[in-house]
Parts: sequence; structure tokens; C-alpha cells
Amino acid sequence: MHPRDQTIYALSSGRPPTAIAIVRVSGPLAGQALGRLAKNLPASRLATHVLLSDEKLGPIDDAVVLWFPGPASATGEDVAEFHIHGGRAVLASLFEALAAIDGLRPAEPGEFTRRAFENGKLDLTEAEGLDDLIHADTDRQRRQALRQLKGLLGDKARNWRQQIIEALALVEVGIDFSDEGDVSAELLAPALAKASALHREIEDVLSAQGRSERLRDGLVVAIAGQPNVGKSTLMNQLARRDVAIVSPHAGTTRDIIEVQLDLDGYPVTIIDTAGIRETADPVEEEGVRRARRRAAEADLVLWLVDAAASGSDPDQWLSGSDVPVWVVRNKMDLAGAAGPDLLISISAERGDGLPQLMGLLVDFAAQYFGSGESGWITRDRQRSLLRSTADLLRHAAGSSGRGEEFIAEDLRAASQQLGRLLGRVDVEDVLDSIFRDFCIGK
Repeated sequence: MHPRDQTIYALSSGRPPTAIAIVRVSGPLAGQALGRLAKNLPASRLATHVLLSDEKLGPIDDAVVLWFPGPASATGEDVAEFHIHGGRAVLASLFEALAAIDGLRPAEPGEFTRRAFENGKLDLTEAEGLDDLIHADTDRQRRQALRQLKGLLGDKARNWRQQIIEALALVEVGIDFSDEGDVSAELLAPALAKASALHREIEDVLSAQGRSERLRDGLVVAIAGQPNVGKSTLMNQLARRDVAIVSPHAGTTRDIIEVQLDLDGYPVTIIDTAGIRETADPVEEEGVRRARRRAAEADLVLWLVDAAASGSDPDQWLSGSDVPVWVVRNKMDLAGAAGPDLLISISAERGDGLPQLMGLLVDFAAQYFGSGESGWITRDRQRSLLRSTADLLRHAAGSSGRGEEFIAEDLRAASQQLGRLLGRVDVEDVLDSIFRDFCIGK
């Protein structure tokens, strides 16, 4: 039997012990499993109170069960749900009873959602939205993922694809009836107009998104500078806990320290790096090398300088990088006079100026992510396919002198790109990559 035809089961709620645990079963033997443990198959879509028991194990638990006959279920298959008490022993007994039923096996990560996708319950953009919703750490990530799960991009892509197919049909009719005088020209004009309008619409979506797909991964901000300028102190202030060792001795930080923050709903990873300077210590030298590399890979660098000393030039150490750099003047409480207007002045020790710095970071994140949570594009895969679709439509709309066959091929390829976006055309390798990142039971 093919694995996709087998009946699967898994815990679909939190790790035990919990007050209530939900075990889901999906596949052709779901009804048999439910009837065997509940002694009777309950009415569909009606929560039913039963005593679960097994011939070998005896009574298992006082539970509530639900029966969802396919295809009107979450996966499109027969689905049974066991709502049991969430103790480890209860869960282990239920799993033992299910494993003893011939034809049942534990589910793989994401297998329930993959079956829902394969049975047409959701498209690939919605499945990606579900994965993003599960892994959302901030409120903005949650709202963006929920919009994707509700079909924000998928519905639009289906509409675009249908319009492309209609334009392609007009072109192909013109090809089939090319010997009928003006038939070809009469059909080609509206097809090219439709392709041109779709091209502009998709281009508008691409240009309005900013970096909305990066909201899933978050913004990376590196704190850099020479030794003993207060980088670790600033790190601890931003994290509101001691994550980095603070010492008056230069070179204390040797490795990269990261902490994830929620700044007004924007996910931000703050990186504390080793002090950047020339050194003969091979361990510190490696820390400096890593610090320079991570700073170059960041989305923003906060370059700390000591307000009481002559400031260092970030260009000397970060040359060749196009990452924006903010010079932050630290230890303002010791320096006294305010620095140049172009510098951000703070006291990482006392917290002076930190609210202003946080506000600037929030503004930078809002500008960086663009439309952010309201954006339609949430993954690089989606942007790449939409860019390819737009280019093909532009090529088709501007190719009236090339012949109908070439225009039809461009439109056909554009339709296929949107099919890949929705997961309906040649995406088997993409499916494996996406669904293996899901948790078991989802």
C-alpha cells in the first residue's frame, strides 16, 4: 500500500502533560479505529462522550470523540479525533491501542496538511501560511500568516491564472482559424490587452511589497564597534536581561551572541559582536573576523563609539559592505556635552536615549518591511514565480509582430508559473521541502 493511502495518527495538541490532548486519525481506516475503541461509530460532526477501551489494554480513558467522514473533513479523508485527558500514561495507552490496529501508522511531520493539500482542501500558498502561523513569534507575523492562510495570495493567483488561460484560448482559436481572414487579428488584440493589464497588476503587487517576505525571518541588527565601548551593555539593555558578559576589560566578547526581540510586532534579531580591532591573539582575531562577517550580513549595523574618546570610523572596518550603519554615541553620561547631530547619543549603562533608539529601530523596521503584515508575498519562492510570470506577460503583450505561436507559448508558460505558485504544477521537490518543516500532528 502506498504511504499516502495508509491511515495515519498523531498527537495534534501540545506536549503532555496537559489538561486535554487531541489525537487525530486520518485515512480509510479512521472509522474502523474509532469504532473499535469507542465500541460504536458516533454521529458525524457531533462531539460524543465515550469510554475508550481496548480488548488487550482494557479501559483507556473517559473521553470525547468526533467523527468527520471524508471528503468533508480537514484532510479530505475520513478523520477521527480523540479528545482525551493529557497525561503521558493515557496518551501512551491510546497510541498503543492505535498501533495495534493493522494498517495504522504514526504520521510524518506535516502529513495531515500535505494530505489536505493533495485533496484540494488548500493550495500551497495557504499551506505556507499555515506553517508561518504555527511558527509566528510576533503579532505582525501572526496577522500576515493568517491573511495568507485565508487565501489572500492564492485567490488572486487563481484569478490571474484563469484570465491568462482565457487570453491563451483567444490566441489559440486565432491559430486554429488563421485561414478565416480577420479572425486571428480580432482575437489577438483583446488577448494582448488582457496580458498587458495582468502584467501591470502583478508588477504593482511586486513593487508594493517592500521586503514583506522577510517578516517571516525578521530583521537582523548587529551591534559593532571597537572593544570596551559598551556593546554588551547595550545588548543586555535591549534584551532586558543579562545575555552578554559585561567587563571593563577589552576583548571580553569573543563569539557572536544573538537574542530575538519583538519590537512593536516586528521580529528583530540583535547580534552582539566581538570588539573590532587589530590583535595578535588568535582567538580574539577569529572573533573579530566573525564580527566583521556578521556585520556585513546584517540588515542594519549599530556602530558604537565612546562619547568620551575619539570615535572610530566604521568604514575602516566595514568597507565593501552596503549595509546601512548608524553611529551610536555611547556613555553620554560620562562625556557631558552632546555630540554631533548626526550621531545617536545614549547611555547604555543608565538607559538614557534608549527609548529614542528603540523608536528609530521600529521606524527602520516599518520602512524595511514595507507593507509587511498586509503584504501578499511572504516567501522568496512566491516573489520569484510572480516575477517570472510578470516578465512572461510583458514579453507576450509586446510581441504582436512575432506571431501567435510565440505569444501562446509565453502565456502558457505564465500560466504554469502561477500553477507552481499554487502547487498544482511540477512542485514535488518544493512540497518535500515545505512539509518536512511542519510539526508532527499538523
